[in-house]
This record gives sequence, C-alpha cells and structure tokens, in this order.
Amino acid sequence: MSAALDHLVINTRFDTDAAAALFSQLGFTLTQRGYHSLGSINHLMMFAEGYLELIGLPLGTDTLRQEVLESPQGIDGLVIATQDPKATYAQLVRQGFLVQPVQYFSRPVEIDGASRDARFGTVRLAPEQFAAGRVYFCHHQTPELVWRPEWLGHANGVTAVAGLTVLSENPDQTRQQYVRLGAFDERFVLDIVDVQALAQRFGELSNQVTQRPERFAAITLRGADLAVLAQRAARLNLAHQVQSARVVVAIPAFETLLEFIP
Repeated sequence: MSAALDHLVINTRFDTDAAAALFSQLGFTLTQRGYHSLGSINHLMMFAEGYLELIGLPLGTDTLRQEVLESPQGIDGLVIATQDPKATYAQLVRQGFLVQPVQYFSRPVEIDGASRDARFGTVRLAPEQFAAGRVYFCHHQTPELVWRPEWLGHANGVTAVAGLTVLSENPDQTRQQYVRLGAFDERFVLDIVDVQALAQRFGELSNQVTQRPERFAAITLRGADLAVLAQRAARLNLAHQVQSARVVVAIPAFETLLEFIP
C-alpha cells in the first residue's frame, strides 16, 4: 500500500490556550478553536497538503475525549489519509492489525458568518500496537471546510509537514511495523532512530523532551524563513539551534522538537 500524510497531532491536554499562543508567536496561522462532538478541542495549522493539529481538552466539563486524556502531552498522533474508511478498516484487519470500529464525528466551523459542520471518518488502530503514540487513518467528508485559503499562509513561511522523527529502542523492528501501514513518498519522511541517533541529530536539544523508550520526538517543517524562526524562538526564550540549512526549536512544555528547513 501507499500512504499519504493527513496530519500530525500535538496533545496539549488542558493547556491548549498556552499552546495556541506559543505557536501563534512562532509565526503560525491558527484556525479558530474547534469543538469536536467527541469531547475534545483543537486548533489547526493548515498547509496545502497536510497540517498540524493542537488537540486538547476543555475545562469545566465532564465530557472529555478519553484517548486524549489518557495520552501523554506532546506529539501524539500520526494520521494517514484515507478516502474510504470502511475499505481501510477491512485492509488493516486482513493485515493482522487490531482495529477499532470506524468512527464518525464532527465539529462546527464558522464560514462567512454561518456555522457549518466539518465531518470526519476515522479508523483507529487499537492502542499499544505502535508504542510511540496514536496511529490512525482519517477521511475528510467536508475538506472544503478545513482547507481554507485564509488559513494556508504563515508568517514564518512554513508550507508543508516534511517529516516525523520517531524514537525507538529497536528501530529496525519498529520501521517494519510502520511499513505495513503503507509507504510514504518523498514529500513526507518517517525517520525512526534510536536514542544515540536522536542525540546526534539534535544535540543537547534532544534532552528537552522526555526520553521514553518509544515516542514521537520531532516534527520537520518545510518552507520556513529560518531567520524569522530564530528571531521568534529567541524572543520566546525557547532553546534553539541555528544552522545554515535548518533551525531546531525545543518546546519542552509540550514535549516537542520542531525542525524547520527551507
């Protein structure tokens, strides 16, 4: 099978306000707050292909999305695109994966002063099959309510999600497990590394995130204005590295490394 990235998820749990403010100050355009029918809240950072999602939980309510509540703060979701959730479910079952029933949900979106429902269908792998975090497939039933031109431009220049770095105790075995989900093309790189390789790639910044045995550790973003990113990171007092071909920013409050490339 081939695979195409839909989006990556950063779990902010009950600190969504702080996360949204920080990413905005880093130069991202965030969508208005969304309220899922499942009991979670979110903001998106949209690109022509793929996006980042800050997902969290509302305060003052008992209706909370359990999988978000039970997941650690930080990069917590690799989401693959599908055009047919039921067919994807059947394919994953044939491959021997443990799969939850297809789930449909929605969230209101205000477009030109009117409220409309963005609708989604997802196929979620049962927990613990991928120890680094949640892995699932998503079908956008109403993509025109998600990919809006007013949300695609970002002051920091970022235009695409280029990769996800996964920390693993056994990279070869973990890599084989992900390959079973489908092969990504060159637009998105899934890089699975051990702790030594993570430290070699990100230096001291690798210590800014908790060293769990398996985790989603870093997101790579393409199209960035590196000078702008370095200035914004410094202004926010975020630990960062500036190199000729990239800027790496650590966001320890949300267990995330961001690697920006031109």
